[in-house]
Amino acid sequence: MPIIKPINHLRTKLSEISEICHKEGEPVYLTREGKGDLVVMSVARYEKQTALLDLYQKLSVAEQQSASGVERISHKEMIKQLNDRLYA
Repeated sequence: MPIIKPINHLRTKLSEISEICHKEGEPVYLTREGKGDLVVMSVARYEKQTALLDLYQKLSVAEQQSASGVERISHKEMIKQLNDRLYA
C-alpha cells in the first residue's frame, strides 16, 4: 500500500518521513493540493531500484543480441574459459 503524505510534512515532520522510509523500506509519496508532487525514499531503496533498472537494461541488450543470431557458447564452455583465466 503506498504511503502518502502532504508535502508540508517535509517541513514539519521530516524525521517521521525519514523513519517511514527506513523502517518500511518503501518510498513516501508527497502531495501538493491533492496531486502527486514528490517521492522520497531511503538511499538503500534508491540504490536497489537503480541496480534493478541496470539489470533490466543489461538483460534487454542480451535478449537483443540473442535474437540477432550472434554466435554463442554453452554454459559449460563459458565456465571453462573463466576457469582458464582465473587459474592460468
